[in-house]
Parts: sequence; structure tokens; C-alpha cells
Amino acid sequence: MGHHTFDADRADKLEDAQQRYRFLSAEELLWALSPDGDETVADLGSGTGFYTDDVAPTVDHVYAVDIQEAMHDYYRKKGVPENVDLVTSGVDDLPLDTGSLDAAFSTMTYHEFASEQALSEISRVLTSQGTFVIVDWAASGSGNHGPPVAERFSAVEVANVLRQHGFNIEFQAERPETFLLIGHTK
Repeated sequence: MGHHTFDADRADKLEDAQQRYRFLSAEELLWALSPDGDETVADLGSGTGFYTDDVAPTVDHVYAVDIQEAMHDYYRKKGVPENVDLVTSGVDDLPLDTGSLDAAFSTMTYHEFASEQALSEISRVLTSQGTFVIVDWAASGSGNHGPPVAERFSAVEVANVLRQHGFNIEFQAERPETFLLIGHTK
């Protein structure tokens, strides 16, 4: 089950490129998504749009999904690209049509929404052969960054849960503080 959400009062911290790219570079995220320019994608737990801004120029459309309207307010002040729609919603009840997404990604937020209902929703909104990329804080991490270790998952745990929800795991890597998974719907 998911845990707390990031405090919107600390949103400025989410814009620290040196710190954020230390754990996931824009290039790595784009490699995992492998966009060809025509996709409709959702950033699940988009926050201030830090990674949304990296993906938006490479796809047709992005839904920046966050449960906190305050995060969208921050993003609006920063400037939202024209091909990005802000969606205030939990991942467990996405207001998107069935099969409407070619891909979805979650950067450092899976632990916040991890639930059976959220994974069912992600499966529902992705097209057949849709891509789901998760980069999150690893259970094997030190806990010096991100959420407490007790609120984290291992790559193996998440891969097993994704398989139960109809995903084929195409890539799985656990790094010192984070893990990266790429799954595709069947």
C-alpha cells in the first residue's frame, strides 16, 4: 500500500536538477520510454513537472497527474508546455479513457500510490503493448534520500506485482538508491 505524498510546501526541492538527475537523468528516462514522437503519455505523480518537461518535447501529449492541486499551481507558475494537460487525481482513479495511453511513467512516486487499485487503473488506461516505466527509491537504499526505507519496495517486489497485473517485465535494475523497471502490457 502507498504511503505519504511529498509535501507541496517543499516543491522547490523538486526543481533541483543536480540532485534529481543524480538519481535519474533525463536521458535514462527517455531511453526507458523510447518515444517516437506520436505517443500520449502520463506522468504519474508529476509534482512540479520536472520530468514532465523532459518528456513533453519528445511525445505528442502528456497528462501530468498529481493528487495535489498545489503541485499543479507550482507548475503553472513555472510554465506548462502546450502539449501538457494537468490532471488532479489519484492514480487509483484516473479520469482517462481505457486504452488511451501509449506509456506511463512514475519517477520517485510509486511508493506513494502502490496499491492493487492503482495498478489496475494503470493497466486499464494503457494500450496493448503500452509501456510503464517506474523509477523509485529502492528498499536496499540507505534512506539518506527519499522516503524512509520502511516505505520502499525492491525491484523484485514491484516486478512480481506488475506481472500479476498483466505486465511483461522488459528491464529491471536495482542501483544503490533506486530501481528502474520497464514493463509492457500484454
